[in-house]
Amino acid sequence: MSKKMKSGFDEHASKYDAWFMKNTNVLYSEVKLVAHFLKDSQDVFSVGCGSGLFEMILEKDFGISIKTGLEPSEGMAEIARKRGMTVEITTVEKAELGKEQYDTVLFNGTPSYITDLQAAFNKAFAALRPGGKIVVIDVPKESSYALLYNLAKAVGTWEHPLLKDVHPEDPYPIEFVKIANWRTTTEKVEMLQESGFNNLEFAQTLTAHPIYSNNVAEEPSEGYDRGDYVAIYAQK
Repeated sequence: MSKKMKSGFDEHASKYDAWFMKNTNVLYSEVKLVAHFLKDSQDVFSVGCGSGLFEMILEKDFGISIKTGLEPSEGMAEIARKRGMTVEITTVEKAELGKEQYDTVLFNGTPSYITDLQAAFNKAFAALRPGGKIVVIDVPKESSYALLYNLAKAVGTWEHPLLKDVHPEDPYPIEFVKIANWRTTTEKVEMLQESGFNNLEFAQTLTAHPIYSNNVAEEPSEGYDRGDYVAIYAQK
């Protein structure tokens, strides 16, 4: 995920992978969703690659190679580099992505950590070759997960009576929840269209209530009406 420099992701970088290792079915549900729109992609650039965990699994289990990206958190970028990625430590707002450099630009879990998302999509549009694609994946603000996250953010902890027995056993670390700004699917669609993207398609996963989402690794399905993790595919 894309993070602010010197944010909680620097101080708590190891917690990111550790959380996914405790929630492996959630992890693989999300990885399968990422892979869904990356089939046959070439020259994929990952905006906010985090620790490179997803990229490592995509190559190992799906044959999808993602070797370049950016990541604002130095701690996360260091882990991604050890996993074989070339990572620039910067925010997407400050990065120079170039013109018509890539076949695909991936935002996996990043929109909620990017301040100027419209500028990010504009840069992605310019960086794509004609006919290239953008894949935007995140927790929608209207989803069950985001509603829980925003409540936890508002009260500052998962240990609050309002959240008792309604969040997963191992909830997403509060340090990461506090610095996020979830957006609705509609907001992201409007921004993509404003940047010039078209031919939008949608897929989703984590369709069970968050309490039960780690019970099985879920296959992605079409649409965005019930998933807690939603992918938007669009073309230049």
